[in-house]
Amino acid sequence: MKDFIDTYRDVIIQIATPYSTGTGFYLKDRDLIVTNHHVVEGNRQVIIEGAKFKKQLATVRYTDRKYDLAFLSGPNASGTMPPIRLGLDKKLRERDPVTAIGHPFGLKFSVKNGIISGAREVMNNIPYLHIDAALNPGNSGGPLVDDEGEVVGVNTFIIRNGDNMGFSLPVAFLHESLDDYQKVGSDNTCRCTACSNVVSSDTVENGFCTFCGNRVELPGALEEYAPTGVPRTIESLITQTGHDVSLSRCGPNCWEINQGSARINITYHETSGLMTADAILCQLPRENIKPLYEYLLRENYTNEALTLSVHEQDILLSLLIYDRYLNEDTGMALLQKLFEKADYYDNILVEQYGAQWKEKP
Repeated sequence: MKDFIDTYRDVIIQIATPYSTGTGFYLKDRDLIVTNHHVVEGNRQVIIEGAKFKKQLATVRYTDRKYDLAFLSGPNASGTMPPIRLGLDKKLRERDPVTAIGHPFGLKFSVKNGIISGAREVMNNIPYLHIDAALNPGNSGGPLVDDEGEVVGVNTFIIRNGDNMGFSLPVAFLHESLDDYQKVGSDNTCRCTACSNVVSSDTVENGFCTFCGNRVELPGALEEYAPTGVPRTIESLITQTGHDVSLSRCGPNCWEINQGSARINITYHETSGLMTADAILCQLPRENIKPLYEYLLRENYTNEALTLSVHEQDILLSLLIYDRYLNEDTGMALLQKLFEKADYYDNILVEQYGAQWKEKP
């Protein structure tokens, strides 16, 4: 198993949009990223990140509500990524071992082993693979792999409180969609949910399929994401600090930016009205920790609006502000202070108190 796990580590891709997060996997022979439609729904472009490349934008080229599939443009580091195989002619049976690979809960890489519980679980006229490999939010769009390292399905959904009841679209439907997409010869396509034809701008007129008259939505026709309310203010602040806001989005009301040696996560909790910005600094030293703790407490006594804390081994610098007090002037001053202090504390803690630099993800 180790051989194909190492290969998949390089082709599994983390996907983030302003609405959701999920998983994709790269097909080298097609130069496409495969994922679920519901992961990228409503977006013309999404953020992707992988072991072989840094964060970048990918264009949605094909969407398919019927099979819950989507294809994205390949990353700019595709030449360094290994090929994987689609297991096209295999007859799967109950109790066959499988492995679900993905990025659950935003983690960078996760492998879940299990078996096929049902080889033909028909829902919405599609015979899904029912698997007992534990799928979690974020696994959507990842590959289901057999013990020979071939993709046999695309992990699609779970039943909430269903005791590890996961479902995967058989790879035959992925192969069908890849061929249909290639035949059309366009990078702006979708499958019509009524007649099942794959259509492009040549076969869509005023938003309707010319084959059957059903309303369709090409990915290229979607409007660009435009935040409103507090998220709009936060994104304006991120832009003013000189960061690319389109690459900072990492899920609903979540942003991640790198500032010097620190990584800063910004989250807006709409229910509580609280915006938090956590700068993840260095890590605690292995010994002689007491002087460092004393320094953190002294700094907290004098700092305004910012708080130093420790979570497990990580040292954090945090900013908390309620949305009713947040505007571009106050927010800008506080974020700039957070950025400046994050760099300052990172260096002080490492150079004077023996803290350890945190390994970059």
